[in-house]
Amino acid sequence: MGMNSVNTNVGAMVALQNLNSTNKDLQTTQSRINTGLKIASAKDNGAIWAIAQNQRAESSSLNAVMSSLQRGQSVVDVALNAGSAISDLLVQMKEKVVAASETGLSSASKQALSDEYQALRAQIDTISGNASFDGVNLISAVATSSTGIKAIANANASATIDVDHVDLSTTNSAIASTLTSLTGTVTSSDITNIETAIQNVSSALSKLGTGAKALDTHLTFVGKLQDTLDAGVGNLVDADLAKESAKLQALQTKQQLGVQALSIANQSSGILLGLFR
Repeated sequence: MGMNSVNTNVGAMVALQNLNSTNKDLQTTQSRINTGLKIASAKDNGAIWAIAQNQRAESSSLNAVMSSLQRGQSVVDVALNAGSAISDLLVQMKEKVVAASETGLSSASKQALSDEYQALRAQIDTISGNASFDGVNLISAVATSSTGIKAIANANASATIDVDHVDLSTTNSAIASTLTSLTGTVTSSDITNIETAIQNVSSALSKLGTGAKALDTHLTFVGKLQDTLDAGVGNLVDADLAKESAKLQALQTKQQLGVQALSIANQSSGILLGLFR
C-alpha cells in the first residue's frame, strides 16, 4: 500500500506530468494546424528541414530561370515578326524588279516602279533597326547585337539556351546584292539576286524559329520541374490536416481529463484530515 503524506503528493505529480505532456502534444498539433506544416523549423526535424530548405532555394532560383527564358521568348518573337515583315517586303521588291525588266517600258513607268522599290528597300532597314525588346535586337546591323541572347537554363546558371543574331538589314550580303534602284537595265541576274535574298531571310527566320521553339520547350520543362520540386517539399514538411484535426479532438479531451485527474489528486491530502477527527 502506498504511503499517505501531506508533504509528497505522488498522485498529483503523476497527474501534472501527464497533463504537461498532453499540453505539449496539443501545442504541437495546434501549431501544425495553424501553419499547415509538420516541420516548420530545424527544431522539428533538422535533417528533413535542411533538405526541404535546399529544395525551396532550388525552386526559387527557377523563378529567375523562367524570367530569363520568357525575356528570350519576347526578344525572339519581336525578331520573328520583324523578319516576316522584311520577307514580305522582299517579295514585293521582286514583283517590282520583274515588272521593271519588261522591254519597252516607258521611263515614267520605270521611275514609278523604282520609287516604290526604293521605298520598300529603305523600309527593310527601318524595320530591322527597330525590332528590339529590352534593348536587344537580333536582326539589326548593329555590331553590339551580334552576341544574340543567352537565356539561363538551370538554377545555378551553368547552362544557357542560345539564339544567335542574324543581320536582316540591307548590310546583309544577300540583301546588299539586290539593286538599289530600277532606273537602269534590269537583268535576270538581278531577279536571281533578290530571290537569293528571300531565301537567305527565310533561312535566317528558320534559325530564329528553332531558337524560339527551344526556349518554349525549356520553359515548359522548367515549369514542370518547379512544380515537382514544390510537391516534393510539400511531401516532406506539410501536415496531414485531417489527421491533425482528429488528433486535436483527442488531445483536447485528454487535456480536460488530465485537469480533472490533477484536481482529484490535489484533494487527496485533504482526505487525510478525516483520520484525525
